[in-house]
Amino acid sequence: MEINIQSLHFDASQQLIDFINKKLTKLEQYIDEPISAKVTLRVVRSDDRTNKEASVKMLVPEGELFASKQTDTFEESIVDAVDALIKQIDRYKEKKNTELTKKN
Repeated sequence: MEINIQSLHFDASQQLIDFINKKLTKLEQYIDEPISAKVTLRVVRSDDRTNKEASVKMLVPEGELFASKQTDTFEESIVDAVDALIKQIDRYKEKKNTELTKKN
């Protein structure tokens, strides 16, 4: 899986980059086709502590899947976004299987 990480207005630590790569690589077990992902990290201006936003756009053969989460830490935002993407992958695979069944 090709993973592109972009941090807006700050430099992401190597530890955070490694964490993101580890979590997103796990998505490969849920989908058979080759995929790529673009991760955007940013600190949202807010008085609230939940100001760390992680957006993940995952390209799949027939489109793209997207999840964006905002929490206290980038790590937590990534975990939540990956969980949301797993649900989207399940729906994507279900839709794809339904279309194949209709063709046959």
